[in-house]
Amino acid sequence: MLLLLAALADLKTDRIPNGFILLGIILGLSGSLWTDKDLWKSIGSMLLAFLLLYPIYKIGALGAGDVKLFIMIGSFYAVKESMVILAGAFVIGAVFSLIKLLAEHNGRERMQYFLSYLSEVMLTKQWKLYGEDLIQDYHMYRRNKIHFAVPILFSAVLKVGGLL
Repeated sequence: MLLLLAALADLKTDRIPNGFILLGIILGLSGSLWTDKDLWKSIGSMLLAFLLLYPIYKIGALGAGDVKLFIMIGSFYAVKESMVILAGAFVIGAVFSLIKLLAEHNGRERMQYFLSYLSEVMLTKQWKLYGEDLIQDYHMYRRNKIHFAVPILFSAVLKVGGLL
C-alpha cells in the first residue's frame, strides 16, 4: 500500500514523501521482530540497497526517493528477495523507457545526449549529474523522465504475487 501511495505521489508531485518511507521502514523492521525473522538480514538488505544505488543517485540517474523506496523494501525482505525486486524494477523501468522513447520519437536525441554525456565524463575524468542541463527546460525534463516508483511498485507486486 505504501508503494502504491509513493508511486501516486511521484506521478503527481515528482516527490516521494519521507513519511511514507519512514513508516514503511518502521513497519518492515517491526515485522522482522514480530515474525522472528532475522532483523540483521533486513538491515543488511537495507544497507546493500543504499550501497548499490547511492552511486547511481549521485550521478543523477536515479532519484533520492527511489533509493529510499529500495531501502524501505529492504526492511521487509532479506537480501536475495530485495535484489530480485531491484532487478525486476530495472527491467520494468527499461521497458517503460523504451515505450516512452517510441511514443516520444526521441530515441536518436536521447542516444546522442547519452553518448555526449559519456564522452564528457571520459574527457574530464569527472562525474557530473546526468540530465543536469535538462532541468532548466522543464518540458524537456518531463519528456525524458520516467517515474521510477511505478516500476518499483510493479516489481514488488510481481514478487509478492510469486511471478518474480
